[in-house]
Amino acid sequence: MTAIAKFGAIALDSADPRGLGKFYRALLDFEVRYESDDLVVLQGGGVLLTVERVEDHKRPDWPGNEVPKQMHLDLFVTDLDSAEQAAIDCGAIKADFQPAPDRWRVLIDPSGHPFCLTIPAGAA
Repeated sequence: MTAIAKFGAIALDSADPRGLGKFYRALLDFEVRYESDDLVVLQGGGVLLTVERVEDHKRPDWPGNEVPKQMHLDLFVTDLDSAEQAAIDCGAIKADFQPAPDRWRVLIDPSGHPFCLTIPAGAA
């Protein structure tokens, strides 16, 4: 079987991407690849960790589940349209809201978890 996508990044939601990015940079000794008020991209040990702004972010109430844990996968692809269709064929559902469909596609896995198909930065 040929893979549809390549694992891209673990994405964490936060009201303060710079603050959370600073925490994980220190904790993991990762390098900053990109930083803005809305997105921080860290890299280390062959892994990308992104911290993405969510304005109305609510902290998970671990170990409860009233506010569940928040994260999603970014999966790198070479062609958004074909990867989207292949993921749908595997059982994903395309999310109604697509914030930047020319750069990434949001899909929902069979258990309701969102994930993104995206072309990696710098890819042709």
